[in-house]
Amino acid sequence: MTAPSASSASSTSHHDLVVRPLAEPGELGLFLGLSYTLDHELADDLAGGRRLPEWMWVALDGDRLLGRLSWWAKAPGRPPEHLDFFDLDPALSPRERADVGLRLLETATAAVVPAGAPRPEYTRFLPADWREVPETRALLESLFGVLTASGARPLVERLRLEWRPGTPLPEPTGRLLFRPVRDREDLVSLMTPVMEGTLDAHGRADLASGLSAREAAELHYDEELGRYASPRAWWRVAELPGTGEPVGFVVPARNNYHHTIAYIGVLPAHRGRGYADELLAEGTGVLAALDVRRVRAATDLGNVPMAESFARTGYVAFERAVNYVWDVPGVAGA
Repeated sequence: MTAPSASSASSTSHHDLVVRPLAEPGELGLFLGLSYTLDHELADDLAGGRRLPEWMWVALDGDRLLGRLSWWAKAPGRPPEHLDFFDLDPALSPRERADVGLRLLETATAAVVPAGAPRPEYTRFLPADWREVPETRALLESLFGVLTASGARPLVERLRLEWRPGTPLPEPTGRLLFRPVRDREDLVSLMTPVMEGTLDAHGRADLASGLSAREAAELHYDEELGRYASPRAWWRVAELPGTGEPVGFVVPARNNYHHTIAYIGVLPAHRGRGYADELLAEGTGVLAALDVRRVRAATDLGNVPMAESFARTGYVAFERAVNYVWDVPGVAGA
């Protein structure tokens, strides 16, 4: 799809629609004219450089805010890495939402994402019951329809999970011994075989794009795990007593917003024996010992074994998340 120019976007069937970025951080109040669960993070993201005014776009009809969107990056100085805000005025009709949403999305994308560069993935947090509430479902399906019209496809729906202080953790069974991760190679060498038969949609997409299991593991480490500022001394490798044979690993961490179980993996030869529960309990215990307010985690809706492991360890599913992606031209499933 060819993105409309900024000038053509200002002349629409919806009166005098103006699509533009925020002029400065002081316009945050305008952006907050619509609501989303991450609104409370915006001011700090702007102050920390994870979000820039030129990445935050609005669609205006006079003084009325009809739509907004924003990209985000893990750290200042990086290019936009996720499209994580995209909201349309619920008072708009479905046809108006489709028109305004597509003009906003394509105009902003043409200005922010360099021509020929991959479009950053879209992530949306959803109420757990979003399909059962007609008004919520209708509004979200309007958004998803705009994404589809722009060439995106749904990648995965995920469970967002939370462990809360006071929730009992399973007692150690003695089947595993835990040690800290030694270095990058120590963890990457274990992440590589975990990619075999993975149920994680993002991991499978990496493999489908042509990356080897080793390359996918290195990418995950370098682009996420290795960038956490929290201590790597928290990370654990599980081994069998006596032989020292590795069974799996767990990565407790602190991202920009929450303490989290960033990654957990069981090596293929040891799957189906309940070791994920023990890894998860160990990682959660590392963070619980710090008196954290909560521990967050997520797993694909289709990864039933992992979802069941979280439930047995005391995690509660409080929200869903969906991810949409734009394939790289000529690379199916990229």
